[in-house]
Amino acid sequence: MSAAVSALKIAPSLDVTEAKALRLYAKAPDAESIAPAIEPLSLRPGPGEVLVKIAAAAINPSDVKAAIGMMPYAVFPRIPGRDFAGTVIDGPADLVGRAVFGSSGDLGIRRDGTHATHLVVEAEAVVEKPDSISLEEAAGIGVPFVTALEGLRRARMPQAGETVLVLGANGKVGQAAIQIATWQGARAIGVVRKAEPYEGHATAAVEVIDSSATDVAARVRELTDGRGADVVYNTVGEPYYEAGSAALAKLGRQIFIASLKKPVPFDIFAFYRGRHTYVGIDTLALSSVETADVLRELQPGFASGALKPFPIAPHAIYPLARAAEAYVAVLGSSRDRLVLRPGA
Repeated sequence: MSAAVSALKIAPSLDVTEAKALRLYAKAPDAESIAPAIEPLSLRPGPGEVLVKIAAAAINPSDVKAAIGMMPYAVFPRIPGRDFAGTVIDGPADLVGRAVFGSSGDLGIRRDGTHATHLVVEAEAVVEKPDSISLEEAAGIGVPFVTALEGLRRARMPQAGETVLVLGANGKVGQAAIQIATWQGARAIGVVRKAEPYEGHATAAVEVIDSSATDVAARVRELTDGRGADVVYNTVGEPYYEAGSAALAKLGRQIFIASLKKPVPFDIFAFYRGRHTYVGIDTLALSSVETADVLRELQPGFASGALKPFPIAPHAIYPLARAAEAYVAVLGSSRDRLVLRPGA
């Protein structure tokens, strides 16, 4: 490719697109008090950027927690939203017209995000959507699957024959972790807090432990002939800390992504005698481009059907005008994957 053609392909657009976006001007005291304004927005991609017409944007708990001051590094005013899916309408010629999706640790937190009709983002931050999934489903992949994969790969990806114990199996990150573990050929055991089946997809059978009625560590050792779990993915934090640690096999790895209480009793003797590894994951530290690199690792799984996006129920799709209602639902009892459809 000649330098002239290359320069032409990344030249900034001369056209300005008029968009609409939610805007938060200050943190709210609680989820019920979040009252985003809907404002006009003028956008134009610069060199190395794309303009995406957003078809759907997921609403994550972190979006709402940032809005109520639980994330001190969230800046105001800002447009919330970390996940998106849509069509590239401006930018490098080889991307224009493509259906894409993406996510980010900084969008919606430290810079304007995805709860809008359009988004300008780095060209390297968009991932081509597999034909087998809808734009709404693609919008729901982001944060849960990125968190799950980042944890598993930082802890060393599970191998065939290994056992992965997922604490909080029916949460969105828990389901994503089970999907990825079984996709890699590992055995998955899920822990839930009441008598209920595993709700998500998996490419192998998933044993479920009801922690309200069963000693988790003892049951894991029964299921593994006394060995324990090679990987413990703790999606909840302190309530499962002791059970997860007691369930670890020798050389086991435990992943943490959340906590309800900061202090936990740490048994140093058990830790070093077990030669354990603890891994902490914070996907808010990942840029849009770094997050896209994680999603590209997942793309073949979704394209082949080994991985499945979360189903998006019709009642879980909200227009921008009902965003405040959706934010409350995300931190409430809803187990649906909720998305905004900005153009509705």
